[in-house]
Formats: sequence, C-alpha cells, structure tokens
Amino acid sequence: MAETLIFDQVHLGVPDPKTGAEWYGAHLRGTPGDHFDRIMFGPTRFIFLKNETPAPSDGAAIDHVGFSVPALGPEIDALKARGVRVVSGINDGVYRSVFVEDPWGGKIEIVEDPETLGFHHVHLQVPDPPAARRWYLERFGGRQEKLKGQVDGLRYGDVWIFMGQGAAAPSKGHTHDHIGYRMDDLMAKAEELRTKDVRFTTEPEPGPARPGAPVLLSFTEDPWGVKIELLQRP
Repeated sequence: MAETLIFDQVHLGVPDPKTGAEWYGAHLRGTPGDHFDRIMFGPTRFIFLKNETPAPSDGAAIDHVGFSVPALGPEIDALKARGVRVVSGINDGVYRSVFVEDPWGGKIEIVEDPETLGFHHVHLQVPDPPAARRWYLERFGGRQEKLKGQVDGLRYGDVWIFMGQGAAAPSKGHTHDHIGYRMDDLMAKAEELRTKDVRFTTEPEPGPARPGAPVLLSFTEDPWGVKIELLQRP
C-alpha cells in the first residue's frame, strides 16, 4: 500500500464561484477560506471554479458528497425552511440520511453520524468497487475500513471515500468536477505514480499567482473517469 496522502479538496463547477462558496458556507456550516471562491470544512477545501453550465452530479463518476449532523430531523427542517431542495425521503440504513441538492445540481447526502460531524464523505460511482478501492490504496494510500462495520470505504483522516457500483460519466464538467490530494513533494510523487500506470492529463506545473494557490499542481483521472488533482502547498 502507498503512503497515505492528505485529502485536500473537492472542486465544484458553478456559474458564480463567490455565490457557490457562500451557499455552501451558509447551509452546510463551512468557514471562509483564503480566497473568495472557497469554503473550509475542517482541513478540507471546497473550491468553486467557473462553469456557466455544469452538468448535474447525479450519474457522474463523483455522484455526491456527504455531510454529517448530530440529529437529522431538525437539520432537514432548517434546510427546508431556508429553501434548500430535498430530493429524497429519510433512508434508515447504516445511518439515517436524506439527499438534498444545491442550486446547480450537485447532490448532497445529509447523514446522522455523530462520530464524524461536518464534511463526511465523497461517493464515487464505478463499475467495480473492489478494484477501485485497490487502485486508490495502491496509489494514494488510505485506511480500508467498514463504516459502522458494514459499508466498505477508504479513510483519509476523517473523510471517507465510498465506491458505489454502476456505470457513470466522467466527472469533469459536472457540478462535482474533481477531488484533490496533497503531498509534500509533488515531483517525487509524480515519478512514483508513473511507475504505477498513472497518466497525467496535466503535468506538474506552478499554481496560479493568487492567495492560497498551490506551489505545484497536476491532474490525472482514475480508470473510471474521476478527475483528480494532485498538488503541493507551501
């Protein structure tokens, strides 16, 4: 298994990045980041890029993101009162959960998991979940665990990545456009990843000249169309 990288970000495409950041901050209890186009959930950044016509996340390789609250009922009542669109009933599975949707078609699962409050998970849609878990473990590390002893996932700190089974479109261009991992030395990690058949769609290059930008960044995709940013911060 590879060294475990830091889960750094979820990158979303919306017509107005400032509005997107404000919506997630107001409704999901994020705190302002180091630029107007981002919101922090603990150590994880939600970064908003400009996309005038993002495709909904439903049916894409990054199907949805999840946030956990102490009690589901009052939280859903509060979201409804603020005009947030609820798109499912309550699911009484491993944990109680409800799906809502952001104004741009991004699917969000609100879960009742008091052990991991705040930003909780990313849910990928792939044809072969066990193969996908092995692929991520061999390249980006992580801890393979079962949520509540029942649901297979990978953990990066407090963030879970789950893999559901199904065919999906590549995530690029959808509301949930890509995810990102951080490391201390991107150039060295890139050389290691090339030996593991990782193909870079954007080779490591300097980040944009603005506050909070990474020193180096690059992009790749997993075999199922999940766009992934690999970056080195100051």
